Amino acid sequence: MADVDQDLEQLMGHLGEFGKYQMRQFLLHILAALTAGLHMLTFVTVAAVPDHRCFIPGVDLNTTQTAVTSWDAEEIRQWVPKHADGSWDSCHMRSSPDENATMVPCKAWIYDNTYYTSSRSMEWDLVCGRRWMGAIAQASYMFGVFAGAVTLGSMADKYGRKTIFYLCAVLQLILGVAVAFVPEFYTLLVVRFFYGVFGSAGAYITGFVLSMELVGPSKRTVCGITFQGFFAGGVMLVAFWGYFIRERVALQVFYGLHGLLLIGHWWLIDESPRWLWSMGRVTEAVNIVEKAVRVNGGEAIDVAHYVSKGKSQERQRDEQTYGILDLFKTPNMRAKMLNCCLNWFANSLCYYGLSLNTGKLPGDPFIILFLVGLVEIPSYVVTILLMDRTGRRSLISAMMVLAGLCTVAAAFIPQTTSTGSAIATTVVMTGKFLIAGSFAIIYNYTAELFPTPVRNTALGVGSMCARLSGALTPLITLLDSLDKTLPTVIFASIAITSGLLSLLLPETLNQPMPQSMEDGERFGQGDTACASCMGRRPASPKYEVPLTTVD
Repeated sequence: MADVDQDLEQLMGHLGEFGKYQMRQFLLHILAALTAGLHMLTFVTVAAVPDHRCFIPGVDLNTTQTAVTSWDAEEIRQWVPKHADGSWDSCHMRSSPDENATMVPCKAWIYDNTYYTSSRSMEWDLVCGRRWMGAIAQASYMFGVFAGAVTLGSMADKYGRKTIFYLCAVLQLILGVAVAFVPEFYTLLVVRFFYGVFGSAGAYITGFVLSMELVGPSKRTVCGITFQGFFAGGVMLVAFWGYFIRERVALQVFYGLHGLLLIGHWWLIDESPRWLWSMGRVTEAVNIVEKAVRVNGGEAIDVAHYVSKGKSQERQRDEQTYGILDLFKTPNMRAKMLNCCLNWFANSLCYYGLSLNTGKLPGDPFIILFLVGLVEIPSYVVTILLMDRTGRRSLISAMMVLAGLCTVAAAFIPQTTSTGSAIATTVVMTGKFLIAGSFAIIYNYTAELFPTPVRNTALGVGSMCARLSGALTPLITLLDSLDKTLPTVIFASIAITSGLLSLLLPETLNQPMPQSMEDGERFGQGDTACASCMGRRPASPKYEVPLTTVD
């Protein structure tokens, strides 16, 4: 494995694995995961498309989206036919009550107000021929996350984790509230793009990295997966508040105000000592660790010793800054980064592919959305229990392959009977359970594979790949016009392929995180699942780092 900066590891070792100081900082960091999950899915409720049918002149006496007659009245059936599954033909009506009359497109719509009283889609009629507009509006947010994942990740590696974290905290509050009052569609696309940049990218990724760089190796698994759990908690909050607040402007404003949870963080969280050390700001790094040791109740550290050691290294330190291209310059890091990129892409694609199936479940949409988030929690618990026993590599590979098999199985299970529907639902939820676990692992895995100068950038590139696949998912689903199972087969094939290729990544369990770019290139050379099974050892020997001794 790679060499590490032993002076830095000795300094961080004084903190212990997870003391009172790390707990306080972590509880502040994970609030960014909560708000990120919430902002990611606000459009599901504020732009919901409820059941709808044509407005019938002379029968429905107004166009206020509320039928004067009953939603399912007998006279409506004479004008609007129903499909075999009992749903209305939402885009056409008969030209007359005669059953044999010609079908004509709807000119206005009536919406079922059982669960939604207002939404963007209801106000702007984003249905039928205008359905693409709702898809583009959702995609604009995902492309914002896509852009923010890389740009803000690189900025965090250059300007600091805390600075970018707080910038995103302020802007997600402003944009989250402002988007509720945008009166025009194309302006909405622009605002939602920047809402995605700052709402679910910057603060989430930098908060995750801040936590990973502060806790000890034995606690990375618990902290990393707990981070993912709070993202799922944000998804559940979308459903929870949507259940009680049915007016879309008030609901979006309330969603946006969750950014207030992060406003005090400038004064409450500290910059990463590892990042400060890597940037040559040794005194600041040592002072933060000294404060943390006091909070943890540890023995005082020799500040002058570590400052002297750090200054000595600073005089020899290359002042070069690093960016995205540096992840691909050397062969070992390039191979790891490309593998991770595919892994992020496949996880997201399979995740959303399974979510499309869960969206077809009957019942209250708020309760269903809540359960879709809730099913991820036991997955994270199981992942925490297994990751430090099986390692990252084997577990993520198994989960992705099995999730891919569940995805493709769900597409071919006939749902014409209640038993078939129950089996399909069970398979879908099982797949969701598995893909949620593998998606959580890749965050930890990526943070542990790459060195400090580009760690945030690596997570940003991975997140970018995930958001790209999330934005492409609606386009891939259009292929169901050729074959209803084709999109699902694509999702599953990519997940299974990526799961098998992840066996080529090195294991990071109980390994110190690489510090310099040279460390990152040497880290894991020759360490693959095949080499481990055949009893081979990595090209470079593993190392032990003294954590508390002082020269």
